[in-house]
Order: sequence, then structure tokens, then C-alpha cells
Amino acid sequence: MRIATWNINSVRTREQRVRDFLERSDVDVLCLQETKCTDKQFPDFTDLGYEQAHHGLHSFNGVAILSRVGLHDVKTDFGQPGFNKDLTAKQSVEARAIGATVGPGVNGGAEDQVVEVWSLYVPNGREIRDPHYSYKLRWLDALADYSGGVSKKSPHNLCLVGDFNIAPRDEDVWDRSWFNGKTHVTPNERARLHNLEESGLTQATELIQDKYTYWDYQALRFQKNEGIRIDLQYARGITATEARVDRDERATKGASDHAPVIVDYRF
Repeated sequence: MRIATWNINSVRTREQRVRDFLERSDVDVLCLQETKCTDKQFPDFTDLGYEQAHHGLHSFNGVAILSRVGLHDVKTDFGQPGFNKDLTAKQSVEARAIGATVGPGVNGGAEDQVVEVWSLYVPNGREIRDPHYSYKLRWLDALADYSGGVSKKSPHNLCLVGDFNIAPRDEDVWDRSWFNGKTHVTPNERARLHNLEESGLTQATELIQDKYTYWDYQALRFQKNEGIRIDLQYARGITATEARVDRDERATKGASDHAPVIVDYRF
């Protein structure tokens, strides 16, 4: 089964790019992040043979799953915390997660050939002293608790994919010194990725650990290949056999600042 993750950075702006990607990539499941629209505004891709589920509340955040191998039991809550920059106000849960059961076994096939897939847009964190950074860590703690820990809330076959806004290693950023004192590379953030692995998940995107997945629009970062690897996939119960970054998609005019990340799995 082929699963792709892509921070699309506005799906309405890039609807045709999603269509073109689906037609050329032969993916079974596409997870999108930062769709930047409500559910009513999300484009209809069902004519391409994909069922779809979207979770969006307004013109920022937003996540979606498109699947041609079934799409059942859609959920948007794994127990994640909410956020409000006013810490005394209600902390609202944002549209950063959507999960569903997919796979060849969903529509009457082998029961062991299904997997719960989550499309995740992990909070950025902004700056280390910003409340958003603490929110990011709490959000990831809740994800680890859902994935394993003592609660055992999630199924054995699980795939967490998306924009994690964390580079797992120093080698996953173009210049580690540029990130001194910044988020995305701190020990606390990386410890949260380790917690996911402690819950039995394997980072499938280690297969592309020599490739970047995001390049800022500023300072000709893409042209200089000054990128970072933050679009990740973690899996349990299914095994990654091959992975690639669709760098050509990022190279074209009007592209998202993230490239699609594609992983092939076997049950």
C-alpha cells in the first residue's frame, strides 16, 4: 500500500496540483495538511476514485485523508490539547488531526490488511519561550499516549503521517548552526519523536533521511537546497519497503513549500 503525506499550504489554491499528483503518483492514500479551508470549501476529488474526509474550521490549519482503499471510522480527536495565546481563556482544539481506517481489508478483504492512518499537522512551536512551544510538546505527548504508552488506545496497525515540524537529526537541517536557539531541533521536541518510537512505531521516512522535504520560500532556499526534513511517517504493524520525496513537485512554479513524501508499505 502506498501512502503519501503533503503539506499542501492551501488546497483551494493548489487543487489542480493535487489532481495531477494523484493521477501520476499511483498512491492509495494521500494525507494533506494545512488545507486552509472549512469542510464546505474543501474540493471534491471523488471523481478520481478517492473517498475523502476533511477537518477544517477556518482559513488556517486543516487536514484531510483521500483513500482509494476504503475510508471508514473517521475521527478527529486522539485526546490532543487545545490552544489559545491567552492562557486564561478557553483552549480550543484546532483542526490539526484526522484519522481513518483504510486498506485492502476495509471493504471485505483480509481483516489484518487494514491500518488506522492519521494526517497530522503538528503545531509549529514558534519560539522556545512562546506558549505555542509548550502547546506543541503537550500535543505530541497526547499523540504518544494515544499511540501506545499505558493507555493502548490505538490499534496495532497504525500509521502517523504529516508535517511534524521537527527535524529528527542535526543532519536533517541544511545548517544546524542557523537553528541555534530555535524550535524544530530542540532536545525536548526530538524526545517526543522518540516517545512515538517507544510506543512501537518505526520512522518509515528514515528511508529518505538524506533528503529534505521543506524549503522556505525566502532567500532562495530551494534553489540553494537549504531545506529541512520535517514531513515524516511513523508506522506500526506495516513495514516500509521504499520511500521517496517528490522534489520535482516542489521545483515547479506555484508549488507548496513542502514536497510530497511517498512511502510503500507491506502488511
